[in-house]
Amino acid sequence: MLLSLVLHTYSMRYVLPAAVMMGTAPTYVLAWGAWRLLSAVLPARFYREVDDRLYTIYQSMVLFFFENYTGVQVILYGDLPKNKENVIYLSNHQCTVDWIIADMLAIRQNALGHVRYVLKDGLKWLPLYGWYFSQHGGVYVKRSAKFNEKEMREKLRAQMKAETPMYLVIFPEGTRYNPEIPKVIADSQSFAEKEGLAVLKHVLTPRVKATHVAIDTMKDYLDAVYDVTVAYEGTVDHKGQRKLAPSMTEFLCKECPRVHIFIDRIELKDIPEEQMYMRRWLHERFEIKDKLLIEFYDAKDSKRRNKFPGKSVHSKLSLKKTLPSLLFLGGLTASMLLTESGRKLYVKTWIYGTLIGCLWVSIKP
Repeated sequence: MLLSLVLHTYSMRYVLPAAVMMGTAPTYVLAWGAWRLLSAVLPARFYREVDDRLYTIYQSMVLFFFENYTGVQVILYGDLPKNKENVIYLSNHQCTVDWIIADMLAIRQNALGHVRYVLKDGLKWLPLYGWYFSQHGGVYVKRSAKFNEKEMREKLRAQMKAETPMYLVIFPEGTRYNPEIPKVIADSQSFAEKEGLAVLKHVLTPRVKATHVAIDTMKDYLDAVYDVTVAYEGTVDHKGQRKLAPSMTEFLCKECPRVHIFIDRIELKDIPEEQMYMRRWLHERFEIKDKLLIEFYDAKDSKRRNKFPGKSVHSKLSLKKTLPSLLFLGGLTASMLLTESGRKLYVKTWIYGTLIGCLWVSIKP
């Protein structure tokens, strides 16, 4: 009985992080909303600067749990500049933790507040978060024929006009690589073969539309493109077959000992401008990712598995980067919940903030 209780408690280690991250969301939205109202008559650039600082506070709190709390080892390969840049971040996509990986790199460049996402359209209905991501410069897109190029270009141009620092995260595969859904992988490989493209094993055939629109619209605004390849240790079974990458819950339960991140910084001049040629270039980049992942998962020499080739650095995130944000947001939220009026405001923020947010994103892109 006691052993069962201990095991159950151990399996629930994600509860505290989830409670804090979700629990502080209304506090954060209230703080951001107050600033939004105060800055209504101020230049857009000034609003963005404070918004980025607020976003840094919240996301560094999130990283406290995903890095310091889990104790995960972050292994970096390639070249990650120390200074912040205006970039497009292209990565393979396996699980929801991939969103956090972008934050892990950005905070190491002091660019955490600049992270913005290209997200699938359905995520705009997330309570509180869906609305805020849109306000923070995120771009919601639909797949295939429903993709609205004009809408995306207009949003990116507005960001550039406001001189918004850009760390734009795109997952060109359009959906996650999931070994438990072999049909998606088979369809992706079949499409590549039909189009005369290399068939990929550990990634899906990338889609070029969002990447092309982003690079073409911001080519004079960007410093570089970061081509990022991510691999999670422990995602191979005893037969050597790929398993599902860790969910956020599993990651917070410390089920991923190490995450390996390969960064390739690409100059804009090395990327073709025409969509047809960029499509080929993007597929070639994913061929490189596939080779890296084949080496990581399938290398015949066992000593070469579970790592990417080349020099690596174990990058540990200092508590100074994350703990103050946790204490600040946690303290504000606790103070609010200690009073009856604070609790009412807290609940109303969840309810009305979600309703207003859903109304807003249904009207404005």
